[in-house]
Amino acid sequence: MPFKKKTTVAKNLGKSDPEPVAKFDNAARRRSATAAPDPIVSAEATETRKAQLKAFENAVRLFHAAKFSEARELFAKAVGGPNREMGHNAELHIRMCDRRLQKPIVDLKTAEEHYNYGVAMVNARKLADAQQHLEAALKLEPNADHVLYALALCRGLAGDIDAACENLKRAIDLEPRNRIAARQDADFGGFSSYPQIQQLLYPDKTGAA
Repeated sequence: MPFKKKTTVAKNLGKSDPEPVAKFDNAARRRSATAAPDPIVSAEATETRKAQLKAFENAVRLFHAAKFSEARELFAKAVGGPNREMGHNAELHIRMCDRRLQKPIVDLKTAEEHYNYGVAMVNARKLADAQQHLEAALKLEPNADHVLYALALCRGLAGDIDAACENLKRAIDLEPRNRIAARQDADFGGFSSYPQIQQLLYPDKTGAA
C-alpha cells in the first residue's frame, strides 16, 4: 500500500474544523474496477453455458443415431448460447438435419418398382410409406401374390390384423406356398399368434377350411 503523508489542519479559533474530504489512491481505484462480479449474474451465466453444452452434446448423439428431427430441436436451442463457436456449429448441423429430413422425390411407374420400394420401406419400418407404394403396385397388378404377401406383412406390423389377414388370405389363395413362407418369416412372428392369422397359417390344427 502506498505511503500517505499526514495532513496538517490549521486551527481556526471560533470556527469549526473543515470536514475532511475522502481521497482514493490509485490502488483503491484498481480494486474498485476489478471488483468481484455479482455472484447471481455469474451463476446464471454458468448455467446458460452448461445448458448450451448439454443441448449440443445430446443433439450430436441424436444426429449420429439418425434421429434428425429430435436433433434439430436441440441444435436450435444451442444456437443462442453464449459460446459463439458452438452456436455456429449448431447452425451448420441444423442445415444438415434439414437436408436429411427432406423426402426424396420418388418417381415410380411400374408395379415392380412400387413393390421394391414398398418392401424397402417395410424393412425400414416406414409403414405408412410402405402401404402407399404396395397398394399402388397392387392397383397395377391386382393378382400379384407377392405384393399381397408384402402388404399383409406391412398391415400386420402396423397393428391392423384384419387387413393383414385379408391380404394374406388372398396371397395364399393365389399361391399356396405363401402359407409356408409366412410360417417361416420372422417378421410375421410379432402378430402370427392372433387366431385369425393362426387359422390361415395352420388350417389343419385350427380346423379351418
